[in-house]
Amino acid sequence: MSIDRLIEKIKEKNNPTVAGLDPKLEYVPKYITDEAFEKFGRNTKGAAEAIWQFNRRLIDSLCDIVPAVKPQSAYYEMYGWEGVCTLRKTIDYAQSKGLYVIADVKRNDIGTTAEAYARAYLGDISLGEGVTATAFNADAATVNGYLGSDGILPFLSFDKSIFVLVKTSNPSSGELQDLKLESGERIYEYMASLVKKWGEAHIGKHGYSNVGAVVGATYPEELTLLRKSMPKTYFLVPGYGAQGAKAADIAAAFNGDGLGAVINASRSIMCAYKKEGCAEEDFAKAARNEAIGMRDDIRGFM
Repeated sequence: MSIDRLIEKIKEKNNPTVAGLDPKLEYVPKYITDEAFEKFGRNTKGAAEAIWQFNRRLIDSLCDIVPAVKPQSAYYEMYGWEGVCTLRKTIDYAQSKGLYVIADVKRNDIGTTAEAYARAYLGDISLGEGVTATAFNADAATVNGYLGSDGILPFLSFDKSIFVLVKTSNPSSGELQDLKLESGERIYEYMASLVKKWGEAHIGKHGYSNVGAVVGATYPEELTLLRKSMPKTYFLVPGYGAQGAKAADIAAAFNGDGLGAVINASRSIMCAYKKEGCAEEDFAKAARNEAIGMRDDIRGFM
């Protein structure tokens, strides 16, 4: 199963982290954007090329440290079709370097539309006469579960993992997710029970389900509660680093076996060269140092 491959990569590198590739153009060193704009013009094609060069060098620097990367599709889609091409190239290149790729797309719909999203990011598409192709071919995707089972089951048709939004890291998440039902449960707790149900038939050899959960590090009490109630669910945990969560906040995301969670950081890795004040040509080295520091920091609390 797909979740087994993620776990094996985490064990291989002794590192339960994922590097988010959410590249705003302002994050990209100026010398890279200047080269891209000179070659293609100051347009979306030039911007997409700059992001591709940035991503490629980050992946080269991180691939022996982190087990996975997580490109957020919005940062590519805003540059139009050229940006979407960069997303596909980024996924392909990361996988060629042995990385597990989580497509952070938060897609959902119902029926055949949900199936279309699932095929786009995780499966294959029919071109007729027995010919198939893949669009993005990620190893996993984030999914919004608030349309219910109709929007989840199509994503389980492939041997890929999904991470369903349960308790997200943003400040306003409680406006909906913390509301109480008549049963006394919070909405996020009920969503967690659905995630467990959806995953029951998709347990891998390491004891974890292909149906994971997105649980923010910025809410450590809720994280602790959900870990206890979802022992076989793998957590994708955003919020470490630039969003303010510390290693101590996410220690409860892990089970006693040292597994159960993969911790994401994006800006703190991509923009480490700005924080360190080093030459922009050393951005990849700074990202690598940040990723190593994050790994060691988290392992110290596991």
